[in-house]
Amino acid sequence: MRAQSSSSPVPLPRPHPLARAQLVDRLNAALDNSWRRGWLSEPTLDPGELWDKAARGFAEEDELGGRSEEDALDFRQRLDALSAALRDEAQLNPLGRTMAHGQMVRAIRQRLALGRMWRDRPELLRTPLAPPILVVGQMRAGTTRLHRLLAADPAHAATRFCDSWHPVPSRFDTRPILSGFALFMARRIDPWIDTLHPFGAARHDEELGWLASALDHSTYEAQWRIPSYVALGESRDPSPVWREFARILRTDAAHRRNGHLPRVMKVPQFSEQLDPLLAQFPGARVVLAERADAAVIRSSASLVANQMTIQSDDCDMGWIEAEWTRKIALRHSRTEAALRKFAGKVATADFDRLSADWSASITDIYRQLGMDHSEAAQTAMTREMRLAANSPHVGHAAQLDSFAKDLGRAAAKRA
Repeated sequence: MRAQSSSSPVPLPRPHPLARAQLVDRLNAALDNSWRRGWLSEPTLDPGELWDKAARGFAEEDELGGRSEEDALDFRQRLDALSAALRDEAQLNPLGRTMAHGQMVRAIRQRLALGRMWRDRPELLRTPLAPPILVVGQMRAGTTRLHRLLAADPAHAATRFCDSWHPVPSRFDTRPILSGFALFMARRIDPWIDTLHPFGAARHDEELGWLASALDHSTYEAQWRIPSYVALGESRDPSPVWREFARILRTDAAHRRNGHLPRVMKVPQFSEQLDPLLAQFPGARVVLAERADAAVIRSSASLVANQMTIQSDDCDMGWIEAEWTRKIALRHSRTEAALRKFAGKVATADFDRLSADWSASITDIYRQLGMDHSEAAQTAMTREMRLAANSPHVGHAAQLDSFAKDLGRAAAKRA
């Protein structure tokens, strides 16, 4: 089922997890027609051609800037594998192919731009960092709410959305403008995007963009069906990715001059690769977000379906639900294994308790971590909760209930 696109800021009813705006179908038709008529060239997914396009204006030395040969090779191998999976498995429609091409070119260009900067300013990689606070948990387990509450504390630092997706700082900071425009375009293509995650160009957000720039699979498995690349990412040593993550963090902290403050960070991928992450930040404190698996699976499948249906006309809800059931179990087991070896402070946060009484939950988290919960922090967190209460994101639960009712009615009709 396809929904009408709209310029209204109020999200349209989402009739099905695989619903998409009519604008997507119009763009697909326009792109396909342009390629067939030769008006536009079909975007390449060949790794060599992607690299050549992205590398224009950069020196060969930028690939190794600040990095070991092992880390540079890891990125090249990931690029080859992801390109193959996109060509052979993802079943991309024209818009999906265009978006995949753009994301790959951007990742390579960011990689080279960071390398050039680190060649010119190697001192960035020696920026001292206070031990971070890591919010660890499944996606859809309340990690964003926890992250933003903790990040609101003026005693902490956090990463802006624009800095996550544009990790190369500049003297004149245009990144909020660039990210604001990107979000404007994303909302045109996907009218439900803000019900799935509360976005804001300069708001505190997860560091997913840093992982995307290192070609970690977590960014891409939520939007494309690429099982071979996911399998490679799950079995491969992720240390090169987390070394790059740490380099970007040090650079961001130097630019924003907040390395002395504990950085509150969260990406769902933390739960899958907590061991190598803690190897980079052995003094970290961990906040473990917990929520019932059934609710996590249902919400995760909704998010993935929303992203996947835009870029492929062959999405299968059964496969999505089965894959994320498997994924959640994997992340549970890896988190538990990592925490068994971790000697640092760990606090737990239950989704339902946080929803019922966020203030008491946060107070308990600070107690478990041995941190001071100041009056200034409480005031800032109260403002954050007021902002969250007015976010379109609060409508996602109603969408999920609507999907369940529709499925129930369909099953009854078949019976």
